[in-house]
Amino acid sequence: MAKRRRDFYEVLGVSKTADEAEIKRAYRDLARRFHPDLNPAGAEQFKDINEAYAILSDPRERARYDRFGADGDGAGGFGSVVDAVEDVLAGLRKRRTRQRGRDLRYTLEVSFEEAVFGCTKTIAVPVDPGASAGPTREFSVAIPAGTKEGGIKVMSGDGEPGKGGGPAGDLHVIVRVKPHASFRREGHDILSDVAITMPQAALGAVIEVATVDGPVKMRIPEGTASGAVFRLRGRGVPRGPGDKAARGDHLAKVAVVTPQALTPRQRELFEELAKSFGAEVATRPTERKGLIDRMRDLLDG
Repeated sequence: MAKRRRDFYEVLGVSKTADEAEIKRAYRDLARRFHPDLNPAGAEQFKDINEAYAILSDPRERARYDRFGADGDGAGGFGSVVDAVEDVLAGLRKRRTRQRGRDLRYTLEVSFEEAVFGCTKTIAVPVDPGASAGPTREFSVAIPAGTKEGGIKVMSGDGEPGKGGGPAGDLHVIVRVKPHASFRREGHDILSDVAITMPQAALGAVIEVATVDGPVKMRIPEGTASGAVFRLRGRGVPRGPGDKAARGDHLAKVAVVTPQALTPRQRELFEELAKSFGAEVATRPTERKGLIDRMRDLLDG
């Protein structure tokens, strides 16, 4: 024998003369109390509450229910409503069991030049991130030109697989740029230090400067002081994708190098130069006297 349905008014705790507002208020209170996410043990009550509200909130279905009852003749129209409620509850249960996979993180190290011009790298990500060893999944990662230190490349759906048919998480590739021996980066500009000799600084010269594009000739005007900065336009970091994207500049800061050792001829020339500027020149330290010379000085004294 089929189980007789509970009285819908009893389920919601309202009288048969309750108006629409009372029914809605009662439904909200009960649904909040017995929602499966808040009260897992109340799933069956939640189902009954939704079924009762689906009928009593619809004036036409309520009138039919009042006339025939839940199991009376002529109540065939309830089937579609109850089925709809069942579908809603099934969806809720399914959503609770479906879980999105976790996002994974992978640190990728690239060279300074690779970060400037972009590159494609193949990485191997552990299938089980918590295991010290095990199978891996390989991915091809495109690093765009101009990528900065700490830049994050998000690969949608390449993270941990979902559970219960849920979607996979994402893979977050974090870029680390190796320090360069000669170059530094500031925004879209590249900086470097360039050493020049005293004659080059005084007389001017054309020198070669290392850039990410290779050696580039740069003119040093006469009278250049140490610390002067020269701009090589368009030799910096690309400002966007594509080979024709505008680029920043290369800033070369010169340092005038003082010679640490001079040949006799070089010293002579520097002394002449110093005298021509009216500068006093330190005399060379006298050679140490031999033993006989020191004894002669003592006797003469």
